[in-house]
Amino acid sequence: MVSKNQIKLISGLHQKKQRFANQLFFAEGVKVIQELLLSNFELEHLYTTLNDFEEVSSSKRTLITDQELKKISALSTPNSCLAVFKMPAENKIINSGLIVALDDIRDPGNLGTILRLCDWFGIKQIICSKETVDIYNPKVVQATMGSIARVNVNYIDLKTFIAQTDLPVFGTFMDGENIYQSSLPQNGIIIMGNEANGISLEIEKMVTSRLTIPRFGELQKTESLNVATATAIILSEFKRNS
Repeated sequence: MVSKNQIKLISGLHQKKQRFANQLFFAEGVKVIQELLLSNFELEHLYTTLNDFEEVSSSKRTLITDQELKKISALSTPNSCLAVFKMPAENKIINSGLIVALDDIRDPGNLGTILRLCDWFGIKQIICSKETVDIYNPKVVQATMGSIARVNVNYIDLKTFIAQTDLPVFGTFMDGENIYQSSLPQNGIIIMGNEANGISLEIEKMVTSRLTIPRFGELQKTESLNVATATAIILSEFKRNS
C-alpha cells in the first residue's frame, strides 16, 4: 500500500522544482527501471503491482494496486511499476571525442530520443543549455528507455563552454555544406538547435563548420526536419566517416 505522504511526494516529482528540492526523480516501466537498477543510480523506492523485482530488498519495494499506481503515474495508461531514484551529482564533462550540444531543446520526447541516439552511436557526452528541458522530466526519462544511465549529461552555459574549447564546432543550416560530401572528424562539438528557431544567433556565431542535410524531394517544399531525426542523420554520417 502507498501512503498519502508517498503519493504527495511522488506527485510533486512531476514538477521540476520539486524534483530538485528533493533531489529525486522517478521512472516507469519494467525495461527503464531494470536499466536504472543495473546502473549507478541509487534506488529510493520501488512501487509495483506485480510480484516482480525480487532482487530489490523488501524494505525498498512496495506492492500496490492498479488504482494506487494511477494516482502517482505520469502516464495516461500506467505500466505495472514506478521507481523513485536519487539524482546523482553531475559527472565531470568529457571534453573529447564527439560531443552533442543542445541549444534550447524544449520537447521532452526529442531530448529523450537524442539521448538514446547518442547511446546507440557511442556518444558519451551531451551538453545542454540551461534552457533545455530537464533530463529528469518523466517524459524524458521514459523516452530514453534506459539510455539515461549510459550517457553523461551536463547543463552549463553553452557560449562559455564553446569559447573555452579548441574542438571544431559544427551546426546545421539551410546554407551549409552538404553533409554527405563533407570530411567529418572524430572529434568535435555538434550543435543541435531549438525545435522552432534552430541554433540561436549568439551560438551560430561560434560555429566553425556549417553543414546541411540536403533535401531530395522533387518539390523541395519541406521546411525542416525534426531535431531528433536530424540528429540521427548527423551522427550516422559522423560515425560512417570515422
